[in-house]
Amino acid sequence: MIFKETYSYTIIGPSLKNGSKKIETILNFHKEFDEKYLNFKNINLILNFSDYINIELKEILLFSLKSEEHKKNKNSFVIVCKGIDFDELPNELIAVPTVKEAEDIIEIEDIERDLGI
Repeated sequence: MIFKETYSYTIIGPSLKNGSKKIETILNFHKEFDEKYLNFKNINLILNFSDYINIELKEILLFSLKSEEHKKNKNSFVIVCKGIDFDELPNELIAVPTVKEAEDIIEIEDIERDLGI
């Protein structure tokens, strides 16, 4: 698991290991994320899968329950990925193709929370 912390959010992503398959890496990351979620539940999160080209929708959907839970705690939860049809995502998941767009989403959601929207 890779971390990068800033003043307003934390980026988390799976570690790329030589020889491991993408789906195994995503599933292992999901398991580790679930185990450590209590450490992240009160901060804005970006899950970064941008190194995984053609990630599948079913892999992203693994995180839908945590996304819902996170938003109930009034924090942002954004997934960065490439190669999926973003229109197929359920409403509880926000996914964008770049980290910059994820940062923008968090900034907008922070403003909305400050305004009580």
